[in-house]
Order: sequence, then C-alpha cells, then structure tokens
Amino acid sequence: MEIRKTAVFGMGALGLLFGSQIADKAGSDAVTFLMDPERLKRHSGDVYTINDAQRHFRMEDASLAKPYDLVLVAVKYGALKGVIEEMKPAVGPDTVIVSVMNGITSEDILAETFPRRNIIDCVAIGMDAMRDGTSLHYTKPGKLQIGVTVPSQQGAYDRLVRFLDRVRIPYEPCENIRWNMWNKFMLNVGINQACTVYETDYFHATEKGPILDEMVEAMEEVIRVAEAEGVKLTREDLERCVALERTLKPDGYPSMRQDAVAKRPTEVDMFAGTVMELGQKHGIPTPVNRKYYDAVKKMEQSWSS
Repeated sequence: MEIRKTAVFGMGALGLLFGSQIADKAGSDAVTFLMDPERLKRHSGDVYTINDAQRHFRMEDASLAKPYDLVLVAVKYGALKGVIEEMKPAVGPDTVIVSVMNGITSEDILAETFPRRNIIDCVAIGMDAMRDGTSLHYTKPGKLQIGVTVPSQQGAYDRLVRFLDRVRIPYEPCENIRWNMWNKFMLNVGINQACTVYETDYFHATEKGPILDEMVEAMEEVIRVAEAEGVKLTREDLERCVALERTLKPDGYPSMRQDAVAKRPTEVDMFAGTVMELGQKHGIPTPVNRKYYDAVKKMEQSWSS
C-alpha cells in the first residue's frame, strides 16, 4: 500500500518540478511521465535541464499503463478532461490522485470519474518555476498544502504524507483545505492575469502603482464571490498574497504569462472566467476580471490571425 511508483501527467513547470524532486530522492525509475502516443513520439527524444543540470525522464504511452501508486496531475485547465481519459489505465482501486493544477475545480472534475476517497485536495504554493522549452529554472521549490474534505480520504492522505516525508517534498497539512484553495485562487487571479495583460514580471506587477491597484481590485472581486460561496477571505489574506509574490524572483513571471510569451492558450477561463461566472450566479459585479478576460482573449486571437 506504500507509494513507490508515480505517474505524472503534464511536463510543464510543475510536472517537471515535482517529477524531478521525486526522482532525486526515490530514483529515476520511480517516476514516469505518461502521455498520448502522438505527444510521446514528439517528446521522447527531448533532453531536459533542471536548473541547468541535464535530466533524463522515463516517458510512456498512457494507454499501455498499469495502475500506479500515485498519479500527479499537472496539466493546463483546458487539457484536464482529455487527460482524465488518458489516466484511466494508470488508476487502480488504491491509486492516490493529486492535482497541482491552478484553480478551485480540478478535484471536483476528477471526482466525476474517479473515487473521491482517492483524490487528495491540494494547493501548490510558493514556487517560482519557469519553463522555457525543455529547460526549467527555479529558486524557490515551494510546497504542497494538502487536506481532506471527506473522511473516506484519510487512508489515501496518510499514504501521501508518508511518501512526501520519504521524498522530502515540503508540505503543509491544512484543516480547511478549501480555504487554502480559494486563497491560492485569489493570488492567481491577481498575479497571473496582471502579469499577462501588462506583459510584465513579479517586480513590476507588485510595486506601488496602477498595475498593483488594479490587480488588488481583481482579487477583491474574488473575496466577494468567495463569501457568496461560503468561503471567508479577508483583506489581510489578500495582503499576505501580495507579500508572498514580492519574495519571488523579481524578473520572473507566472505560468499564464509564460503561456502568453510562448503564444499558447492561457487559463483565463479558469481565472477571470470562473470569477465572472460566480459573479453572475450571485449578482456580484466583476468588472476588473471582465477587463482582464477581454484583454487576454484579444491577445490569444491575435496569435492565430
């Protein structure tokens, strides 16, 4: 029942970050990146570097997988439903499933297909990982915030904790993990979208001025919709998020901006889109998130024109 073999879906910044950390402590055979045959053919010859050190990762066709002890989901929001189909061969009755995706909905989406008792609620925070092609650089590895929302998760949670202790991945047990998920969501709605819309980095987005002021307004909209959803976030929570962002690599920028630089589809639907949807549901205005949404959609359309 102990976690020995880990499958990772997604070779973005967080997939590579956590996959490499597990491989460092448990051995390269302990981690396999699973993907569809087309992606496997495209990437099987890639050479990856983590903080300038060359790394070789095991990659396999997901359709040929057998159940793993742990499945780590590290894909973009738009890819999740397709990846769920790919995951099915890798998930057995006792497989622990952990999503390190942004947003507040991935666990619920996963639970539409897999048992809720196997899915551990999780938030990945504090990392400044940036992927550029096959290279990953970071100065802060961050940590996982984990918790349970239903008693049936306890067995999977205990196995995950023992595993994280063994591979020395920092984690924080959280009694109210849903609050932590919303708090990270608020942070991302601000910093991811501000950096993307204004094509800037952590330093310039968090220094005093109009970009920060508008970013804070977007985060305040999250506070209001969260309260309507039964989650209590405060102005003090918001200020702690901004303080955390100021500790990150000044010339770095978050995943959404990384996608925009590479002209990949962004997660604006998961950020501003979710805030707008909840605002409409509860009759709460969300003008800043609407502004961000429209600006990013216009940006995305320009890439395909």
